[in-house]
Amino acid sequence: MSYHSTPPKQTPAPNLPTYSARDLTQNGELAQIVLGDQTYTLRITRAGKLILTK
Repeated sequence: MSYHSTPPKQTPAPNLPTYSARDLTQNGELAQIVLGDQTYTLRITRAGKLILTK
């Protein structure tokens, strides 16, 4: 018998800005995020995970 626990679904913290990754990527897989003079790439993987790279 296999026992797998499902992690609890997290809800956004009150008073924090909340953004949908799908909105940021305009329903695609990639978006660029700029912080100061640095540009980062946000990617949604096939498994539905997020990766943020410089």
